[in-house]
Amino acid sequence: MPKLFIEQYQKTLAGAKIVVACREGILREFISQILGDIKFLERQNIRTTLLHNIPNRASNRKFFRLFDDKLPNTRIGRIPVERGDDFYDYVLNATLGADKILFVERKYLTDENGRKLNSLTTRNALRLMEGKKIMAYGDLVANANFRSILEKICAKIETREVGRIHIVPAKKNCLKHELFSLEGVGTLIANNFAETLETVESDDEVRIVQDILRPYIKKGLIKPRTREHISAMRNSFHMAKIDGIPVGCVETIVLDSVSAELGALAVATRYRNQQVGFFLIQSFVEMAKKHGFKRVVSLTRNHKLKGIYLSVGFEQKTPDDLRFRQEKSPGVPMFVYSL
Repeated sequence: MPKLFIEQYQKTLAGAKIVVACREGILREFISQILGDIKFLERQNIRTTLLHNIPNRASNRKFFRLFDDKLPNTRIGRIPVERGDDFYDYVLNATLGADKILFVERKYLTDENGRKLNSLTTRNALRLMEGKKIMAYGDLVANANFRSILEKICAKIETREVGRIHIVPAKKNCLKHELFSLEGVGTLIANNFAETLETVESDDEVRIVQDILRPYIKKGLIKPRTREHISAMRNSFHMAKIDGIPVGCVETIVLDSVSAELGALAVATRYRNQQVGFFLIQSFVEMAKKHGFKRVVSLTRNHKLKGIYLSVGFEQKTPDDLRFRQEKSPGVPMFVYSL
């Protein structure tokens, strides 16, 4: 079960306009779970809207009464039954200005191999759709019935008519876990992500850094950092944030008067393959230069990270005056960037 960071995420989502869109069959099957999650969002001071296409018949009045009773602070909108086949189109056109739209579906989006797509930028999706790469549009999303809809979603986000769009699998706590956990449970679709780099400050952010690092530590790619260490050294830890949400981290380790080690570089699962690693490295280099360091050093077993380092100008080598650091991590390649 994903770990929730209510306080941290509530700060960024309070006052946001969030639309939950759910088709009749799914809403009927998961009504208690979905209404419970929307009620939770109400308590976080989020402006919520529920859009559905349950027909306005006498036999369905119980649902409308339930909406009114359970969600007094949520705007309820019914999509006309005759527009049921255009559910996504209708929602996208009726919710201009929404910060987030959460479409509740049977499952998240997957790639051609059935692997979950945690996040997807419109730029990548549109480039593939335009046929600028050998990979076909169909290779991007395996959910065949969703391919044409994705183009409409990208268009609305690209023109800034809506903010972020989430495809969330219907289940207990699905909305809560999607919005208040690092991993999420669905697929986030957004424009190019705009990151900021900020110092770790609160105890909640210390816990988030620990959670971002955990899978890398488990794989042996990063040396263990306890919560006590992160808390005591929080001024040395920085977080990459998107929309105020932590998505990655890095630790500054001072080796000598001219050398700063880039350590504990990690990216939250949802935001991998979205250039967050590049952003962390480039921001760290600029930060080191600003503080008067002459070189940035990093040691890693992560093959993907090695490729990134080499692509941005790092050299794989161990200078004589840094052998003391290499000896602490025998067999781990060292990369050096001269400022």
